[in-house]
Amino acid sequence: MARGGKEEGEKHIGLLKLAQTLSFLLVIFMAGIIIGLAASSHIDRYFNSLPRMFSSTTNLQSIPFSTPDYSNCTIIHRDCTGNDENDDGGGGVKAEKPKDRDCWSIDGFVRPENLSHGMSDDELFWRASMVPVKEEYPYDRVPKVAFMFLTRGPLPMLPLWEKFFKGNDKYLSVYVHTPPGYDMNVSRDSPFYDRQIPSQRVEWGSPLLTDAEKRLLANALLDFSNERFVLLSESCVPVYNFSTVYTYLINSAYSFVDSYDEPTRYGRGRYSRKMLPDIKLHHWRKGSQWFEVNRKIAIYIISDSKYYSLFKQFCRPACYPDEHYIPTFLNMFHGSMNANRSVTWVDWSIGGPHPATYAAANITEGFLQSIRKNETDCLYNEEPTSLCFLFARKFSPSALAPLMNLSSTVMGF
Repeated sequence: MARGGKEEGEKHIGLLKLAQTLSFLLVIFMAGIIIGLAASSHIDRYFNSLPRMFSSTTNLQSIPFSTPDYSNCTIIHRDCTGNDENDDGGGGVKAEKPKDRDCWSIDGFVRPENLSHGMSDDELFWRASMVPVKEEYPYDRVPKVAFMFLTRGPLPMLPLWEKFFKGNDKYLSVYVHTPPGYDMNVSRDSPFYDRQIPSQRVEWGSPLLTDAEKRLLANALLDFSNERFVLLSESCVPVYNFSTVYTYLINSAYSFVDSYDEPTRYGRGRYSRKMLPDIKLHHWRKGSQWFEVNRKIAIYIISDSKYYSLFKQFCRPACYPDEHYIPTFLNMFHGSMNANRSVTWVDWSIGGPHPATYAAANITEGFLQSIRKNETDCLYNEEPTSLCFLFARKFSPSALAPLMNLSSTVMGF
C-alpha cells in the first residue's frame, strides 16, 4: 500500500512537470507569433511608404541641389533665331522666312563672333587654357595672327592699320583693350569694329598692366584659328606689308620675347628675395613689354598662377611686372622656344623711363628704311637676317599723315 502511494505521487509529479513544459512552450510559441506579426506590419508600412517618400515634392525640395549659374555664358551668336533685320515691320514687302542658325556649331565654338562676355579673369583664363587632345582639326583651319592693342583710349594710327589689314581678313584677328566705358567710334566695315574685349582699369608700372596683357591673350585664345599673338600699343605702326609680317610670324619656329640678364639696379636690382625658393636670382630676366608669341607659349602664360602671384606680391615700383614677368617665366621654363628678341623697334637712346617719340618732322623715307633694315643682323630660325623688326614705336598722332604718304612706296601697302 505504501509502495502504491509512492508510485501515484511520482506519476502526479511527472504529469505536473509535463504540463509546465507544455505551458512554457506554448508561451514561447505565442510570443513568436506576436513578434512576427508586429515585424510584418512594420515592414509592410515601410515598403508601402517608399513610393510616397520618393514621389513627395516636399522631400525633393528639401534636397540641397544647387542651380548652375549661367549668367557668364559667352554669347556665340547675337541672333540664333535667324530674324531678318531688313524687315521694316509692315511696309508692304513681305519679310523673308527666317533661316535657322545652329548656335552649337563647331564654327561658333572655335571662332566666337562676339567678344562680349561676363567671365571673370579666372574664368576666362581657365576657359582659354583648354587644349584639345586630338591634334587634327575637324574644319579647314587657316592659321591667323592676333593683333592685340593695349590702348589708353583712341587709336590715332587707326587709318594706317586699316590700310595695312585691308584684304587680309582671313588671316588676322583684332583685339582691343581700352579703359572701361570707352567706346571706339569706327565704321562697320573696319577690322576694329566691335573688337573691344571686356576690359578693366590699367595703371602704368603696376600688375594691372600685366593683367591686361594676359586678358588680351586669353580672349584671343578663344579663337582656335589664332596661331600667333602680337602685343601692340596705340603708338605702334607696321613697317612692312601684311604679307611679309604674316609669313615671318607664321613660319617662325620661335616666339619673340625680349629676355636678357641685366646686372644693374634696373635689372637684378629689382629682384626680391621674397620670391625664394620658387624664383631665384639667376632666373631673373628683363625685357621689352611688346612681345610676340605662338599659341603654345600664350597658353603657358595665361595658365600660370603660381609664379605670377609672386610678381603681383613682390614686384612693385621700382620693379615693373610688364618688364620682368614674361621674360623671367619663359627663361625658367620655355627658353628653348624663344628667340630672345622683340620684333617691335623702340628707341631708348634718350635715356629715362620712356622711349623716344617720333612726330611728323621725323618721318622720312631714310628713317623708315633704317628701321626696316637693321644695321646688325639678327637670327631668324637660326639663320642671320637683316629683317629683324616688323613694327615700331612710339609715334605721335602728327606722324600719321607722312606715314600714310610713305606706306605704299616704303612699307609696301
